[in-house]
Amino acid sequence: MDVSFLQIALNVIGGLGIFLLGMKHMSEGLQAVSGDRLRKIISVATNNRIMGVLMGILVTCLVQSSSVTTVMVVGFVNSAIMNLMQAIGVILGANIGTTITGWILVLNIGKWGLPILGIAAFFFLFSKNERIRYIGMTIMGIGMVFFGLELMKNGFKPLRSMEGFSAWFQAFQATSYLGIIKCATVGMILTMIVQSSSATLGITIGLAATGVIEFQTAAALVMGENIGTTITALLASIGTTTNAKRAAYAHFFFNVLGTIWFIALFPIAIKGLSALIAAKIGFNPLDISIDTMDEKTFGLVVTSGIALTHTTFNVANVLIFLPFIGFLAKFVTWLAPEKETKESAHLTYLDVRMLDTPTLGIVQSQGQLNFMADSVDGMMEKLRTCVEDKPTAQLESKIFEREEILDNIQKEIFLFLSNMVSGQVPHEVTSKAHQQMRLADEYESLSDYTANVLKGIKKMEQNDLPLDGPAKEKLLKLHDRVADYIVKVNAFMKDDNTDHLTWATTEGTAIGKLMKEIRGEHLARLQKEEVSPYFSLAYTDMLNFYRRMKDHALNIAEVNSGDK
Repeated sequence: MDVSFLQIALNVIGGLGIFLLGMKHMSEGLQAVSGDRLRKIISVATNNRIMGVLMGILVTCLVQSSSVTTVMVVGFVNSAIMNLMQAIGVILGANIGTTITGWILVLNIGKWGLPILGIAAFFFLFSKNERIRYIGMTIMGIGMVFFGLELMKNGFKPLRSMEGFSAWFQAFQATSYLGIIKCATVGMILTMIVQSSSATLGITIGLAATGVIEFQTAAALVMGENIGTTITALLASIGTTTNAKRAAYAHFFFNVLGTIWFIALFPIAIKGLSALIAAKIGFNPLDISIDTMDEKTFGLVVTSGIALTHTTFNVANVLIFLPFIGFLAKFVTWLAPEKETKESAHLTYLDVRMLDTPTLGIVQSQGQLNFMADSVDGMMEKLRTCVEDKPTAQLESKIFEREEILDNIQKEIFLFLSNMVSGQVPHEVTSKAHQQMRLADEYESLSDYTANVLKGIKKMEQNDLPLDGPAKEKLLKLHDRVADYIVKVNAFMKDDNTDHLTWATTEGTAIGKLMKEIRGEHLARLQKEEVSPYFSLAYTDMLNFYRRMKDHALNIAEVNSGDK
């Protein structure tokens, strides 16, 4: 390899690495600073198409990556937090949100990138205020983005004087439809390899701003990058539920169809956009040359043109396809039909990918906690039937199967959250993760004691000691009181209501008192020899199981209120 080519490659790779690291720090810093705001944006997920698009734009601006947003959406659909229509709306918005990267680069403050990075690093490293630290991380990321881009530009500059490279690149000029398609294909393949449209956009701007490639060639490369970025969501959908696959397919077909129509109108669109840049800045990116004007001004004009093309393409795409979201949903539903066996959502499918968005990963694990809460409510309803009537094999099977499922989900939540908080995440996220781990443990214990009551009933029946009238009546009374208590505590947990601890403590004490009264009455029956000692032992065990259920429900209330 020629030494100059090696030097160019090393400079470009170094600049790209710093650029990508800057994007990562900027994303993590913005997520940490936004905190609850980001979760609230997700929580207002709605079937309203415009709201979905706006949510996608906001989230992508905050996480600074459409790939992260779409992977996150696939994860939420897989966990049943979002439905397909909501997901498609957010994905459309993500395509607009990702264009902010181009406009950030229009600022053209590359020479200030290193000082910005250095000053922000001091705040990040030495400030004791967590919010200031993460603001410093965000600014440090911005500095790295500009410094990395400047290194790439400087790395690309020698290519202009290399005749071999210029001759080779003549085959990739966007002066004909075949050339446009070739450039788009190169952009698509490069983005598929790097798995970051922001990275390939930085490379494209670096090449164009130094005059290595022409403006229209760079614009065509950007078209292909919009297709290449869909590979991340497609990879994330492997092994997920059918609905999650549909969300990834919708992203792919939306970008492909949008690129096709834009390429068809590419010559007209580029002339119009160039005229708009000329009216605003005074220079037409199609007519200028780096050899005849100031390099800084040339870079500003070309970068503005690329950012405008990127934004116009994505905004126009969303406006065109917005009325047809329903048709797109039907098409991907036909493409990925429901499986014959019912699918269940599993948290661990996207555990590694969701680590990029810990603030949003908390939302996913919260969805699993809500599922655990609903499962416990359902188990209590089925258990009441088993107490009141003779338990059927079908009911027993459903309760024991659900108890096993909750055991597995608890392990998944622990694994997911442990991995998530092992990196550099805000204290708020770490605290929430620990709170969710505790809640998962309490719900798993609730399911265990529910199953234990059923085991007690079965054991009594096997020994020909069924519940008699008075014992059944008192047990049902206690069951209903505990079940209602759990339902209300679950509702408070889902709504993140922290003002219920006084009620939960008072009601918990009342339930404990009721259990003691029932136990006292039962012991009186034992002394009168109305029941056998073995029956009494099994019955008091069940009373204790209900007391433990109440204790775990009270623990949930305390954890949710921040008392533990």
